[in-house]
Amino acid sequence: MVTTEVKPRKSGFATFLLVVCAMAFVTAAFVRLLGIDGTRYMIATTSLTPYITVAGLLIGLFALFRKRWAVGLTMTIVAIVLAANVVPRAFPDSRPNGVGQPVRLMTANLLTGIADAEFLVREVKARRIHVLAMQELTPEMVLDLERAGLDQVLPSRVFLDEPGGSGSGIASRYPLTQRNLTPPSTLRQAAALVDLPGKDIEVVSVHPLPPVVTQGPEAWQRELAGLPSPDSTGAIRVLAGDFNATLDHVGLTRLLNKGYVDAADEVGKGLVHTWPGRVGIWPPPVTIDHVLVDTRCPVDTLDVVNVPGSDHRALVTQFVVPRF
Repeated sequence: MVTTEVKPRKSGFATFLLVVCAMAFVTAAFVRLLGIDGTRYMIATTSLTPYITVAGLLIGLFALFRKRWAVGLTMTIVAIVLAANVVPRAFPDSRPNGVGQPVRLMTANLLTGIADAEFLVREVKARRIHVLAMQELTPEMVLDLERAGLDQVLPSRVFLDEPGGSGSGIASRYPLTQRNLTPPSTLRQAAALVDLPGKDIEVVSVHPLPPVVTQGPEAWQRELAGLPSPDSTGAIRVLAGDFNATLDHVGLTRLLNKGYVDAADEVGKGLVHTWPGRVGIWPPPVTIDHVLVDTRCPVDTLDVVNVPGSDHRALVTQFVVPRF
């Protein structure tokens, strides 16, 4: 008797789901790889690139296991290309030798002035912060910081405090001179020259309008583009704050290509989330707070700090300002 082996039929529905997943994944991947900001929904999707990369790789491998070769190979190859852009953020770059003035800078979004001022000042004292950049600084928060003793450790200040979430400010252990380094923006972005022992630096407290507002991302794109480039002939510049952008957004990568480095990326913490402050089921944690320093400044350390009362985590970094 002759027996005929009957091969199991492939599930058409499973194949359909894999094809749909592949199309969605490849579309999201190419939006990221081609540097397309697009609509606010596309920008929000790009901020999830690390998650999309992992999901695409897992689904691609599953498709290969199920012998859906075209879908599996496409997703796996594209995921590997994405991973080549994302994974290096988890590893420190080689630190060049640098001789000069160490600077410890902290940046914190204060959530319309309801963050814990006493906690913030304690951290400033314990970590011996030289410069503090703040976003969403309100007049009430200024009073809270003064009562907590901020003036005792960071006596110099350039504050553009306003009610709500539009204020910002810079406080420093060293003398400050107010600068105008950005075009007019929806949210205030304080800037100052810090008179260090040796070569001075210019600091901007960065806070462009979020791209996911109902008005669309145009203001966010314009305000990111308006941030100052490094000044190779003058003071060294540092951009610190809530960029409302990840390292996968083209507006931020353009800044980096002009001569900045991301401090977290330099020390292997580029995938550590900064928003929301507390991890929950939703929204997915993303890295939208940054300290960008001139490429001439070696970065020593970066810590991410939970700030009670704020929806953002603060960043504390130390870098070296060269003498010449």
